Amino acid sequence: MENRQMSPNPLRTRGDVIRAAAELLQPLPACMTPGKARIYVGNGSAHYSEDVAGMECWSRALWALVPMLTGKCSEAEELWPLWQEGLIHGTDPEHAEYWGEIGNSDQRMVEMAVIGCGLCFAPEYFLNPLSGEQRRNLYRWLNQINLYDMPKNNWRFFRILVNIGFLKNGLPVDEKRMREDMDLMESHYTADGWYFDYPTKRDYYTLWGFHFYSLLYASVMEREDPERCRRIRERAAMIAPRFACWFDREGRGLPYGRSLTYRFCQSSFWAAAAFAGLQCEDMRPGQMKHLLLNNLRFWLSRPIFDRGGALTVGYGYPNLCAAEGYNAQGSPYWALKTFWILALPEDHPFWQAEEEEYIPPTRFLDPQVRLLLTRDAENRQVVAYTAGNHAWEHMHEDEKYEKFAYSTQFAFSVAKEDSSLNRGAYDSMLAVRAEGRDLWHVRSGCERYELKEDRILFDWSPVNGVTISTVVAPVGMWHVRKHVIRTEMVLEAAEGAFSVPKDWAGSRPCERIRTKTEADGGHAAARGERGTSAIYALRGYTEGEVIHTEPNTNLMDPRCVLPMLHSRLDPGEHVLLCAVFTDTGDQLPEKIPEEVRKLAESI
Repeated sequence: MENRQMSPNPLRTRGDVIRAAAELLQPLPACMTPGKARIYVGNGSAHYSEDVAGMECWSRALWALVPMLTGKCSEAEELWPLWQEGLIHGTDPEHAEYWGEIGNSDQRMVEMAVIGCGLCFAPEYFLNPLSGEQRRNLYRWLNQINLYDMPKNNWRFFRILVNIGFLKNGLPVDEKRMREDMDLMESHYTADGWYFDYPTKRDYYTLWGFHFYSLLYASVMEREDPERCRRIRERAAMIAPRFACWFDREGRGLPYGRSLTYRFCQSSFWAAAAFAGLQCEDMRPGQMKHLLLNNLRFWLSRPIFDRGGALTVGYGYPNLCAAEGYNAQGSPYWALKTFWILALPEDHPFWQAEEEEYIPPTRFLDPQVRLLLTRDAENRQVVAYTAGNHAWEHMHEDEKYEKFAYSTQFAFSVAKEDSSLNRGAYDSMLAVRAEGRDLWHVRSGCERYELKEDRILFDWSPVNGVTISTVVAPVGMWHVRKHVIRTEMVLEAAEGAFSVPKDWAGSRPCERIRTKTEADGGHAAARGERGTSAIYALRGYTEGEVIHTEPNTNLMDPRCVLPMLHSRLDPGEHVLLCAVFTDTGDQLPEKIPEEVRKLAESI
């Protein structure tokens, strides 16, 4: 029996989006506990307890329900009594389903934020109907967030949102602490609209965290904090066209960084921007609308649900391999933040605007996030080249931040083991190991990097006794990689292109091509209806090979093959030079274009 799919939905109108949100929420009531204060949609564990995971899923559904209630959607009003019962029981210390007393850096702090939003934007549902005792219980439970320490990262917004909910309802609030938290969050601002999340990361959390929450703040705090709200809008307008470069014409966002199981949360920034009335000189409302709806269309057509229709942990399909330790079974419902757009009424300019495709430049360097973003002329695929953004904090950070290239077409793969190439699935990486040893090593941070308009340069050391200076330079949907390797030991080296789906329902199997010639050192290619990837040896390699990667290592497709080049390096200094090609279809060039060869000779 196949997993359930969403009903056909063009996602053109507000009514279409309401129906999609209602369908995503539909499986959840049957998964509620008797007191309605927890929801369990499946098996699996995070670093916090099962009780907290159940509360998390209950809470994350509110990221759709709160804006739907704010926007007077009847579908949400029909569901709300169930969540209202859970809210009452979860905050009642005498009830069996009480959510409990929290501590420092407690996961329940994360889940309090949307309840604060409910108080702020829909108090007629979250507060007004409650009895005096129920109100006191709710306030006391939420106010715990003001009594305990929390990380100096995006979590501070959770306390801010709770306190805004208090403020807007005349409940006791420490306004000094709220200002201090906002000051701390603003201290994470760098430039060009980018914030970093502690300790150094710049990824989707800038958009679905810092900007999303800041824009909600700006939508209600204009009178109390006008200058900060002006800065928030200014920074959001600055990042909007930069962030638009992360999306291709199919609606796919760039698979890059952590927490990718939140999937269509990728487009939540556009929802918050519209809700806050963001004016952006470089983007029209219809373009923001298209980016949001097109991303939703892509994701809701993917096999990301279980048999009952609940969202699963994974990315392009259910898959625990790339999950973080904070991904419980209900965690993916964080994606519902994109439905914040439903707080806007039918006659709002967002819903009245005609969808319009936004075409970013074919090449764009964004130094704040260390990415050189490219796309083909038809915007069929985005390929991003990175200088790395490592913090050694969560699972598979080498794969999520340190690959040479990331593609909206092929996503990327994570390693199951480092002892073999197929289990390591080293796409868009150079892997090395001491000859005769067991483990392969890849880039895990840079000692130095340099960003240019047409290339990225970085120095790195995959293992003691080996240093590598790398240049990655794109030209169209090709890119050239040059490695100057200094090694004190005999090395085996393997260079990967992009992983290509091996097969797919309704598609013919991809063709795997490999050569070994004295003239060019070999090349390897895989092509099929779901894309083409090829890697050509220009210097230093001995042969090409197409390997079958371990199932479920690639984030987008469960069964893939990977074109690779091989080399053996004696102690000393060596140069490896190759050209990599990618296409969204099955087109494979007959030869390397002259401009690619000239680029390779020049770097």
